[in-house]
Amino acid sequence: MNQYSSHTNQEEPQQPMKKEQKPDGILSKIQELGQTNVPSMENSNIHCMTVVGQIEGHMQLPPQNKTTKYEHLIPQLVAVEQNPKIEGLLVILNTVGGDVEAGLAISEMIASMSKPTVTLVLGGGHSIGVPIAVAANYSLIAETATMTIHPIRLTGLVIGVPQTFEYLDKMQERVINFVTKNSEVTEDKFKELMFSKGNLTRDIGTNVVGTDAVEYGLINEVGGIGQAIKKLNELIEENRSKGDMVQ
Repeated sequence: MNQYSSHTNQEEPQQPMKKEQKPDGILSKIQELGQTNVPSMENSNIHCMTVVGQIEGHMQLPPQNKTTKYEHLIPQLVAVEQNPKIEGLLVILNTVGGDVEAGLAISEMIASMSKPTVTLVLGGGHSIGVPIAVAANYSLIAETATMTIHPIRLTGLVIGVPQTFEYLDKMQERVINFVTKNSEVTEDKFKELMFSKGNLTRDIGTNVVGTDAVEYGLINEVGGIGQAIKKLNELIEENRSKGDMVQ
């Protein structure tokens, strides 16, 4: 009996081994993100929003396309505006463009926010991504990033009547007015870039590199994530001081 009881005592300590299965959470982080510690943004006063791939509008794009859905971004922007803990918004762009009205809707939301906003173009901020890039209080672009400026196009069934051209022209004017209103570029210069021939293969428009975007007045500064965060913190401090003065 004594031998049997001593044998059972040796078996029992094996039970705590089950508790060692908890690191599964860490293992999944290593597998998915390649790191053991994911930085927490819970206590941050800055909300980061990304606009990547193709901006999806009223028509759903194929599943293999990387898309940004405007119905996902608009509630985020409303939440940022309402949440008192969030004091600033950082928008990071790497987009080929997409739906014109969806892009303008996102742009108008960012431009009308009462809290400080900063945009950073990484890789590309093409087509309707240009209004989104200039919509913030301050905009930055990476040195190697580009922005394609070209006339608006229609996809699908196009009716060959003068009204179609007028519709396109009015929509194009909306984009031009928004960009010139929210940046330092002149209307004449922006139209010159939009209708330029020879810069794009088999197309009309201009591919603007980071430094040129600043030179034309589209973007405020060439820089990266460090400069973007620093500028946003400066704007947040200015906004706080204004609030104190009002009080």
